[in-house]
Amino acid sequence: MGIIIIKILTILVPLLISIAYLTLAERKVLGYIQCRKGPNVVGVYGLLQPIADGLKLFTKEIIIPNHANLFIYILAPVLSLTLALIAWGVIPYSEGVVLSDLGVGLLYLFAVSSISVYAILMSGWGSNSKYAFLGAIRAAAQMISYEVSIGLIIISVVLCVGSLNLTQIVLTQTTVWFILPLFPIALMFFVSALAETNRVPFDLTEGESELVSGFNVEYSSMSFALFFLAEYCHIILMSTFGVILFFGGWLGPFEGYFEYSIFDANWTHYWWLGGKVAFLIFLFIWIRGTYPRIRYDQLMALLWKSYLPLSLAFVVLVSGLLIGFDILPPFGLY
Repeated sequence: MGIIIIKILTILVPLLISIAYLTLAERKVLGYIQCRKGPNVVGVYGLLQPIADGLKLFTKEIIIPNHANLFIYILAPVLSLTLALIAWGVIPYSEGVVLSDLGVGLLYLFAVSSISVYAILMSGWGSNSKYAFLGAIRAAAQMISYEVSIGLIIISVVLCVGSLNLTQIVLTQTTVWFILPLFPIALMFFVSALAETNRVPFDLTEGESELVSGFNVEYSSMSFALFFLAEYCHIILMSTFGVILFFGGWLGPFEGYFEYSIFDANWTHYWWLGGKVAFLIFLFIWIRGTYPRIRYDQLMALLWKSYLPLSLAFVVLVSGLLIGFDILPPFGLY
């Protein structure tokens, strides 16, 4: 039991630190995009800014609406962050370095990510506010819609691997990363991940530039911070998920081509995984500082009129090519 707790803390503590400093990284990158420096006062180069922000949120007064459903109102942010954290239990960092190497790890990750929509619905309903409730409904519709395209994209990858195990998906990419043969699918996954995490240009559920913020408008202090932390944890999770599916996970670019290379050493696996995840997170931030928010009808039209038929077509195309060339892998849990 003690070893399991130590393993969990080994994952959660660096993850929470990464979430805190992702907020600083985002503000820094957005600052340079807008020709300013960003946070640079609290600590050297602003490195203590996340700690100052955390202390500010901890010390602020918690304001609860009079007619709110107290149980649901308090449970919603806790559930949101909890679901964002427990998904990391099946993420492999190297071969054999994973908390729980489930044979259906892909389904587990997809299921946990899908359940997070309930936390948003609970926040809108528990607040007993028409603005929060309308924002929650809009968020739920957006997240559920784009999970359809992500599910079909995952099917295309599973067809190439023949397994739902995340470690096996990475090991299948030893010779070539899936980003090369499945580039259009990877691009669709990235756009769907933007919509799934409510990021620009799909941040219609929050609308940070407007007065009303959406489903979390009635939350303050640490209850608001939990939603904030869950969103950034989800960004890191989706980036890691994308790296595992299309960028070879912890594998280096030369792995599988040489009998031995310094790029294949076990200690470099963590650097490769971290570097690829950081690159995708940078793209999340870069797009936020570049693209304007689209309309809600454009958001839905993009999925139901474009991504849904395209993702279905790619499932048929990938399966047809695999069967036609007689390279369809045998299916199993491992």
